[in-house]
Amino acid sequence: MNETDAHTREPQELAYLGLGSNIGDREHYLLEAVRLLTEHPQIVAAGCSGLYETEPVGYVEQEAFLNMVVAVSTTLSPEALFHEMLRVEHELGRKREIRWGPRTIDLDLLLFGDRVQNRPDLILPHPRMMERAFVLVPLVDVMTQREPLRAESFRERLELVEGKEGVLLWKKTC
Repeated sequence: MNETDAHTREPQELAYLGLGSNIGDREHYLLEAVRLLTEHPQIVAAGCSGLYETEPVGYVEQEAFLNMVVAVSTTLSPEALFHEMLRVEHELGRKREIRWGPRTIDLDLLLFGDRVQNRPDLILPHPRMMERAFVLVPLVDVMTQREPLRAESFRERLELVEGKEGVLLWKKTC
C-alpha cells in the first residue's frame, strides 16, 4: 500500500448485528444472511456467536427462535449498513405482518463502534437490547472474542436481565 492509499482509505468500524429466525430452516436463514451480508465488499465478518434457541418475546404464539450475533468490520456508515441489512431481510423473504411475529430472518444493528444516535430511522445502540437476554447472551459470546473488556460491561448487565435461563446454546458456529 502506498502513502496515498493509506490516507484515502475509510476507517473500519466494528459493528454487532443481531440475527433471529423462527420459520422454516432457521439455521439456514441465519447463515445465509451472514453470507449475503459479507458478499458486500465493505462488510467483513469479524466473529460470530453460537446459535442460541430462545422462546419468543412479545407475540408468544409462535415457534422458538434461533438467535446469534455477528461482529462485522465495515467502512459503511451506520445508515448504509442498516440499508444493506434491510436488503438481505427482503431477499430472504422477511414479511412484517405482526409486530414481533414469526419471521424467516430478523436483522438488528445493535452497536456501531461507540456511536450513539437517536434518529427516527436508526437508533444506536439498539434501544431494547439491554432488556433482552436473547440479544445479550450471544452478544457477550462474540464480543468476548473481539473486545473482552467491553464484553464485561454487557456481561454485568446480563446478570440483571430476566429470562437468560431460557437462552440455550443450540450449536457452536464459526
